[in-house]
Parts: sequence; structure tokens; C-alpha cells
Amino acid sequence: MDKQLFQFIKRAAKATYAGGGKYEENPERPGFNELVFAEGEFSYRDSYTGFIRSRGMEVVRQNNKPLWSSLYGGGMVEGKEELASQTFGFLKKAISEAEEEFLSFRGPHNFKDNDWEYKYTQEGDVNEFHGYEEIYYKQDLVFFHRIIGGIIRR
Repeated sequence: MDKQLFQFIKRAAKATYAGGGKYEENPERPGFNELVFAEGEFSYRDSYTGFIRSRGMEVVRQNNKPLWSSLYGGGMVEGKEELASQTFGFLKKAISEAEEEFLSFRGPHNFKDNDWEYKYTQEGDVNEFHGYEEIYYKQDLVFFHRIIGGIIRR
């Protein structure tokens, strides 16, 4: 189940935020941006609010029952807000990248594209994890996110 769940989460992330997925017209949470993906018995919802600084939650349901979730938050470094649109475009690229041996819920350990660099560290697995991502532009930190998540047990 762990591998199947992890692979579903990665497909969902690539199909929604990273892949330019369609936002829900009537989100479950008013004031939030929401993207959804479904495949078989699994469904995924990414729900976030904010732009320069944001907070969000991903939820995976199996047969409509919450199975896994992650919370994330952070955003642009103060004084770097003018780079937000470019930064988020680069973040989508980084999240779409894969590193075969690293079971990341975000992007690879490291990804570079010209003056941009993405770094991600993570401890744990699909059951329980925490991570930290940063984006640098011309070697200056411009963005960060903290991430925690794991399986929901009843």
C-alpha cells in the first residue's frame, strides 16, 4: 500500500499544481484555491490560501475516507516579493522533477535551471514525514516552505 499511495500522490501533484491543473470553481474551503485529482478509489485535494506567504493542505482519500495528509507553509523571503511569479513557475518545474532513489513528496534534493536552484530535504516516508524546501535566485534565498505529513489512522 505504501508504494501505491506514494505513486498516487506524485501523479496527483504533477497533474494539479505542478502541471497547471484546473482550479475548483466552488472550493470546499471558501477563500482557498483548490485543485483535485482522482484515480480509481483514490482522490487528492490540494487546498491553499495566500500568495506571497501561503498555507495549505493536501488530503488523499481512499473510497472518500481521509487516508493521508500533508500541511505546508512559508513563502517568499521579505524583500524578494517581486520575484514571486518567476519563483512559483520555477517551483512547478522542480516539483515535476523526479529523483529515482529519493521518495520525495515535493521535488528532488537539488534542481538547477540557469540562475535558479531548488533544494529539498526530507525525513521519513509516506507514513510520517517532514521536509523543508528552499529556492535560490542567483544564490540568494528567495522562497521557503516547511512540510509535515503522513498517514491518518482511525
